Amino acid sequence: MRALLPDLAPWHASADFRRLWLAGLISNFGTFLSFVAVPVQLKELTGSAAAVGAIGAVELVPLIVFGLYGGALADAYDKRKLILATEAGQGLLSAVLLLNALLPEPAVWPLYVVAALSSAFGALQRPALDSLVPRIVAHDDLPAAASLNSLRWTVGGVAGPALAGVVVAYAGLGAAYGADLVTFVVSVLLGLGLAASPASQEAAKPSLRSIAEGARYAWNRKELLGTYVVDIAAMLFAMPLAVLPFLADELRAEWSLGLMYAAFPAGALLVSLTGGWTSRIHRHGRMVVLAAAGWGLAVAAAGVVGNVWLVLLFLTLGGGLDMVSGIFRAAMWNQTIPDELRGRLAGIELLSYSVGPQLGQVRSGGMAAWRGVRTSVWSGGVLCTGAVALLALCLPGLMRYDARTNEHAVRLRAQRVGTAG
Repeated sequence: MRALLPDLAPWHASADFRRLWLAGLISNFGTFLSFVAVPVQLKELTGSAAAVGAIGAVELVPLIVFGLYGGALADAYDKRKLILATEAGQGLLSAVLLLNALLPEPAVWPLYVVAALSSAFGALQRPALDSLVPRIVAHDDLPAAASLNSLRWTVGGVAGPALAGVVVAYAGLGAAYGADLVTFVVSVLLGLGLAASPASQEAAKPSLRSIAEGARYAWNRKELLGTYVVDIAAMLFAMPLAVLPFLADELRAEWSLGLMYAAFPAGALLVSLTGGWTSRIHRHGRMVVLAAAGWGLAVAAAGVVGNVWLVLLFLTLGGGLDMVSGIFRAAMWNQTIPDELRGRLAGIELLSYSVGPQLGQVRSGGMAAWRGVRTSVWSGGVLCTGAVALLALCLPGLMRYDARTNEHAVRLRAQRVGTAG
């Protein structure tokens, strides 16, 4: 049992990792408060499903633009300052939502403006967060750090929406936005204790040229490229969130919708809580492929079976397998990408795991309208598994990757040992 428990080595060894982890956990709960409250408020103000759905549209462009630029910034400037500035910016946006909610007649347009700006701040911050971890965690502890960070996200994913629903229902929108603001204040205070993390001497100034340099590096590293395209394929073909309400209706189990939404993060949480084994796996690329293919098979099974409890079981299994893929993708990124390029590559990674699910919603909804809900779900899972298998054949370097012998991992490990010495 001890071998299954999370490996706490990064937590014990790095005070900065502890601060970053706690700050992220706290602000994650606050983010889910607004994540639930904004659609609820839009529904109350407009009564339009299209108006609620437009939130995703206004978030997409800032995510793409600022994700890439945020990666260049993370390489060129102090990561600690970027994290603190963007976290403070998110707090100010929560204050705007609070003030708007307290007006006698709240306006609609601030909700869209805040959603777009929040997406931009998040996209600017995430590369700095991701590229800071290899600096504050020992090289061989990076898989354990990825597992612990996954645990932080999944705890928020399971408990955050539930807490948000209670706060919005019983305390109101103002209380939800106010609590979100408080969590950002706390996370900023924790972030002030982080050590400075200036740019490396080899880092390029942020520009289109520097972004292109990062893209060329990713293209030339086929095992890295494989992690991006495998994740995009998995989310594009097999992300069924958009059709879950219709699936619950078709199964005559409307009561199960909340459980369906919770199934993916619940599976991910189970993996995170029992993720000690991940530190002993070295063939990370193979695990990425197998887990992504398994995710597709689990989603396909959820579309085939007609029993709601089996659907929930397969969705939970899919969430766990998706988390396995995510842990080993993060380990490959953090153990092989040079420090001077880590931010720019983190920007590319942000797009790979953010844009795919949004496009997947479009695919699943369109297929459901054309061929039916369950067909949309099982066919997406089959397409995902087939696409992942094809990508594995086209990118053999991904399947051969071994953290013990990969030239980039060996070089980076030696550099970090030399620096520590």
